[in-house]
Amino acid sequence: MTALDLAGPVAVVGTGTMGQGIAQVALLAGHLVRLYDTAPGRAREAADAIGARIDRLVEKNRLTTADRDAARARLLPAEDLTDLADCALVVEAVLEELGAKQDLFRALEDIVGEDCLLATNTSSLSVTAVGGALRNPGRLVGLHFFNPAPLLPLVEVVSGYATDVSSATRAYETARAWGKTPVACADTPGFIVNRIARPFYAEAFAVYEAQGADPATIDAVLRECGGFRMGAFELTDLIGQDVNESVTHSVWRSFFHDVRFTPSLAQRRLVESGRLGRKSGQGWYDYREGAEPAEPHTAEPRQAPAYVVAEGDLGPASELLALIREAGIQVREDEEDHGTRLVLPGGGQLTLADGQTSVEFRDVVYFDLAFDYRKATRIALSASQDTSAQTLSEAIGLFQALGKDVSVIGDVPGMIVARTVARIVDLAHDAVAKGVATEEDIDTAMRLGVNYPLGPFEWSRRLGRTWACSLLDDLHERDPSGRYAPSLALYRHSYATEKREGAS
Repeated sequence: MTALDLAGPVAVVGTGTMGQGIAQVALLAGHLVRLYDTAPGRAREAADAIGARIDRLVEKNRLTTADRDAARARLLPAEDLTDLADCALVVEAVLEELGAKQDLFRALEDIVGEDCLLATNTSSLSVTAVGGALRNPGRLVGLHFFNPAPLLPLVEVVSGYATDVSSATRAYETARAWGKTPVACADTPGFIVNRIARPFYAEAFAVYEAQGADPATIDAVLRECGGFRMGAFELTDLIGQDVNESVTHSVWRSFFHDVRFTPSLAQRRLVESGRLGRKSGQGWYDYREGAEPAEPHTAEPRQAPAYVVAEGDLGPASELLALIREAGIQVREDEEDHGTRLVLPGGGQLTLADGQTSVEFRDVVYFDLAFDYRKATRIALSASQDTSAQTLSEAIGLFQALGKDVSVIGDVPGMIVARTVARIVDLAHDAVAKGVATEEDIDTAMRLGVNYPLGPFEWSRRLGRTWACSLLDDLHERDPSGRYAPSLALYRHSYATEKREGAS
């Protein structure tokens, strides 16, 4: 058995934003859809809201009038749970409370046929636990849509411990028949996206808590240098600080307080103060009428150096050498040295972020990892109190000559983009090693679910397979809490690569 027969009705229980979105997806895929909600009149209101959205699709020429009318005729509010008896699939989108979901599915088991597929849209609860209350947990599967469901293509198809392979396959093929991009994953805290995305928020908050930079600067570096669609602070303001923190806490607790998933105290204080983001008018940023938009720190113009000395090829930042030459700055190559840095005219050094700090060395400025150094419009630099003013000025002037805005942040090991990408790569390797999902599905999930410029394994291949492990090793030496310790999976991957390269 694969995708649902279009003759089989689909039911959606719970008619909030997510429930309505899932119902709209199924409806436009050709199904008869029944909406049910325990609150009287709520299902009818949801049906009207879905109808209005479908009307707008006609106005935008994305749907014909005939198809709109046919879809409206297939959308039926249900008065009672027993009205779902003949459904081929029931998707619940009710409150994220384990007891409420278990009670619902227990009731459904006594109503629907034995071949009816049951699906939970939970984003933070265990699919195994939800199904644990059923007589036949094998037919329960996770179908985790992303909001807004009609627009975002990704669906995580989650197999609980007792989920039958046939049920997971049927759910996967159904999501694909609905025009979505399904990825298969095991029942692990956070599934794929909410597990592997934690460092994107956590590292931005950590840099802020260390007073390395303000939210606007960190966000600008993540966007304009890292290539991410949004920065961590603006994104959590959009999601809702309470919602984002709740997911973080859920993953942290589910992993038995694993330090790699530790929540942010700064975010906790924000939630406690009622500053939940856009929906409350204030979060990391102020959205109230008349509020001044926060601007990132940008260095004043400085004179570009006449030349630089390249020691090595700069590794993942090797593209910079061509850009420097194109800007009319002489690049002198030191063939005697096998380092990976630039030496500035004053004798100071410019080095790609590697997990160490500037204060450890004589006159060093670090620069952050960029998704694409040619397209990046901003570069972050990191210096210590011991870095000479001349070296920092020459470093700023160099990147400004390449057409980049420059943000100078504190002496933070791994800076912003580099430490974030390294930790995402690490969690991805760990997830594959533990059977959560395949490399391909993880890359797909992170690109489509949270709009990352590259999937973690694509990052890893581009940066070199030892890059993330090396950076995290250096970070772990400076913060031995365990937060940055490379996973065994990443260590094995990196070491095996080094061995192969050494043998060749």
